[in-house]
Amino acid sequence: MLIVQFQKTIYDYFEKSGRKLPWRYEKDPYRVLLSEVMLQQTQVSRVIPKYKEFLNKFPTIQHLAQSRLSDVLRTWQGMGYNRRAKYLHETARLIVDQFNGTVPDTTEALVTLPGIGENSAGAIVSYAYNKPAPFIETNVRAVYLYFFFKSSQKVSDTEMLDIIKKTMDTRRPRDWFYALTDYGVFLKSSEKFKNIQSKHYAKQSPFEGSRRQVRGLLLRLASETGSVSLQTIQELSQRSQKDIVDIITDMENEGLVERSGGGWRLKNE
Repeated sequence: MLIVQFQKTIYDYFEKSGRKLPWRYEKDPYRVLLSEVMLQQTQVSRVIPKYKEFLNKFPTIQHLAQSRLSDVLRTWQGMGYNRRAKYLHETARLIVDQFNGTVPDTTEALVTLPGIGENSAGAIVSYAYNKPAPFIETNVRAVYLYFFFKSSQKVSDTEMLDIIKKTMDTRRPRDWFYALTDYGVFLKSSEKFKNIQSKHYAKQSPFEGSRRQVRGLLLRLASETGSVSLQTIQELSQRSQKDIVDIITDMENEGLVERSGGGWRLKNE
């Protein structure tokens, strides 16, 4: 497919059916950073209300940097993958301390921050600063698999990134990647498209009964009651004591919880 034709197809859809999302065309790079961290492994419908709630609590990156981790974790409740909240908190502090409170505008600088990989960094640069920084996320991946790798299997992101660079609209990177992600959403809802063609495809394990569920339970109870005991977690999760101890140990090592008397509380730093 010709690049001009491909771009026209994507933009035509975007002009007619582009999504209106609270972080789009946001002038504050902090808000773009926040949205990209929240959108990692989480559906847009779940992110929107939490994004607004988070900004009400931490309206600027300075507010977030000056807050206690325990308050950040409480506000994050319901989003899952709670390490993201800790990384976001650490990132805010580093940006204030090392970048004068300004979110970096290069992928090279952004990837030095906790929880920010190459793709998140590219999205932040493209959306916050309208600078061409090619990246891949699940919807972008869907578009390129559909148009350029229809008959291929086990397509690597490295292989795909080469085509993304060649077909990218470098004059309007912000519009281009908004349009790509929206077209990817459209494909997956109307074409019965599956990312299984991708080498990086992995089906997410069920949440019910998982370690993720136990971690979320512990954080929620600690947030609500101040401290939670091993016995309480075991009774509510129906997991073995060994499993619970292993999970709590991981969370202690990650800096999410700490011992408090006979139980555990949110890390309070």
